[in-house]
Amino acid sequence: MLNSSTSVMTRLAFVLVCLFPALASAQQPVIGLITKTSTNPFFVNMREGAERAAKSHGARLMWGAGKNDGDNAGQVSALENMIAAGAKVILITPNDSKAIVPTIAKARARGILVIALDSPTDPVSAADALYATDNYRAGTLIGQYARAALGAKPARIATIDLFPGHPVGAQRHNGFLKGFGLSAPAASVNTLGTAAEVVCMADSYGDQTRGQTAMENCLQKRPDINVVYAINEPSAAGAFRALTARGKKDVVLVTVDGGCQGVRDVQSGAISATAQQYPVKMAELGVAAGMEFIRSGKKPSGYTDTGVSLIAAKAVGGVESKDVKSGLEHCFGRK
Repeated sequence: MLNSSTSVMTRLAFVLVCLFPALASAQQPVIGLITKTSTNPFFVNMREGAERAAKSHGARLMWGAGKNDGDNAGQVSALENMIAAGAKVILITPNDSKAIVPTIAKARARGILVIALDSPTDPVSAADALYATDNYRAGTLIGQYARAALGAKPARIATIDLFPGHPVGAQRHNGFLKGFGLSAPAASVNTLGTAAEVVCMADSYGDQTRGQTAMENCLQKRPDINVVYAINEPSAAGAFRALTARGKKDVVLVTVDGGCQGVRDVQSGAISATAQQYPVKMAELGVAAGMEFIRSGKKPSGYTDTGVSLIAAKAVGGVESKDVKSGLEHCFGRK
């Protein structure tokens, strides 16, 4: 039978054992990640990469997302929750590069490191640092490919864009025009360029269903479209459905992302070429920089280019590309 002293010590030990996981969790640094959406495979893989990186560094990842591409209110709410939860670092892919800035400023005023991933804030200096694809170059690569693949045929182009005013949407669109050999604004301009060859422009918000509707509307207006630029692979998948329904098999369809399904769509011929990005690499670099800040107070700054490669099933003359095998090996930047 236990005496009272032994009983008290036993109970105390039990309480400490029960509390230890909670205490250990409380001591873990918290890194936040806010993505544009929770369903786009690009951001799903970014989140998974951030979770693995945070775990390897002994940190805890707190995650949030907008309901859809363009949902600033959802990202503001996620940011405020992370500030309240004591996050030391917040990584964010801004849905609205301007509207999110006041909330980012609130976080930075409290000493929180804020790093933009994939998409810049406006101004870029609103975040401490940016890890992202050179989206203008991504657009240029697929524009060059589309021009070479079309050959000497007169171009009748449809652009399935993001939504007005977003820098990534403008950079990819204008890069495509430049690569195709048409006049285009500079990479720093957030408006969409146009040319006589662009016979239809429509917004998709990066969504497959909206991309299909946008393509259907363009085909209704101009059934002779023979080149399609799509902002990302979900919208390209929607565009392909619309083209297939109309029996259009000779259209050059190019896009950006380089996700695993997107590369398989290149392999099958649904997509002609895609510019591959590496969201897992963005997440890993962001988490590593965040942990360095937590440990030493050293802040990252400026823009880090996380790379882009053109993936095509059929190489064309004068345009450097990688094959489907390489694309599948590196899709999303997974190792």
